[in-house]
Amino acid sequence: MLSRAAILSGQNSRALMALCRATGTSATSNAAAVADTPASSTALRPQRQEPGKVRFGFVPEEWFQAFYNKTGVTGPYAFAFTLSTYLVSKEIYVLEHEFYSGLSILIMWTYGIKKLGPKVAAFLDKDIDNYEKEWNSGRENEKEVLQSQIANEEKLQWSIEGQNLLLAAKRENVALQLEANYRDRLHTAYQAVKNRLEYQVEKTNAERRIAQKNLIEYVVARVKASITPDQEKQNINKCISDLALLAKA
Repeated sequence: MLSRAAILSGQNSRALMALCRATGTSATSNAAAVADTPASSTALRPQRQEPGKVRFGFVPEEWFQAFYNKTGVTGPYAFAFTLSTYLVSKEIYVLEHEFYSGLSILIMWTYGIKKLGPKVAAFLDKDIDNYEKEWNSGRENEKEVLQSQIANEEKLQWSIEGQNLLLAAKRENVALQLEANYRDRLHTAYQAVKNRLEYQVEKTNAERRIAQKNLIEYVVARVKASITPDQEKQNINKCISDLALLAKA
């Protein structure tokens, strides 16, 4: 578990160094990098990774897998036993007091790992989870802020569309007012022309009636002037005779 914490801390340190280098560049280079590689921001974000599998607390699993293909399952154990026997028998590795001290330390270390390891691992895992949660919380907060900004921008765009509709309605209203004013003026001009034409017609009719009246009076006066008293007497007698004939009939 300590190796896991060390590996994660090393990975986080490298990710932070890469992030510092990335933030030190110019704004134009950042914009070009983001435009060319959209996943560059996620590549710099530290991600939690599990360490490789080990045996006996420190021997990598890959070493055992390398022996399995050639020697089988017992190969790595036979190799370790043979190598240790050779080193001890040839006194290449001398079993002095440091060996026994190391053996006692190994026993204490194994006992500590078995007893205290789960608690320490749980504490470190909790610390790592809290660290990762802090990173994710900052990202989530920034995401929420960006989403709220996007929502506000969409609302502003929607309101701008409403303003465009309002301006179009105002333009249409002004156009209707101008059309109504134009039609009113056109009707006024029509009434004025109609009144003038009616005036001319009435004037012409009045002049014609006066002329006819004067002509009739003139003709009647001339006819009366041309009738003599004898003709008038004859006409009266003729009328009386006609009335008598009518009365007899």
